Amino acid sequence: MINKNLIEKSQMEWGNGIIEIGKLKQNRLKCEEYTKSFLYRMYDFNNSKEILFKPTKAKIIQFRSSFEKALSYFIGGENAACSEDKGFALEPWSKVKFENSGFIIEDSRAIVMGNYFFTKEDGSLVKVEYTFSYVLRGSKLFIDVHHSSLPFSD
Repeated sequence: MINKNLIEKSQMEWGNGIIEIGKLKQNRLKCEEYTKSFLYRMYDFNNSKEILFKPTKAKIIQFRSSFEKALSYFIGGENAACSEDKGFALEPWSKVKFENSGFIIEDSRAIVMGNYFFTKEDGSLVKVEYTFSYVLRGSKLFIDVHHSSLPFSD
């Protein structure tokens, strides 16, 4: 069964993966290999051809349901599936911190929303609102819905 500790462990793994992608940006081949592995490790692409993914900095192609479009968002590049992508995870980020606002937990599914904070190498923070849906496969959580957005600005 899913519990808050399992969710928080998955969130920490996700955040550490984002940081690692940025560390690898100088070696494109290793960065791409790691990011592909990260996507299969964190998202339910092994069991589903489509993930509901609405990334933070997506304007033209707002919704990224395929593996190729998710990869494009995280690392961009010359052959990116979405030309607007610069590679969100390439910042590089030095820290990712989740602050969960609420949980809906069922036997094999959980939905969590809150804020996560991305720390840049200069120490500045980027606050992002998120909703993740997790599905339990064996003893591991996988993301099948990922919605992120910048907070409302008046």
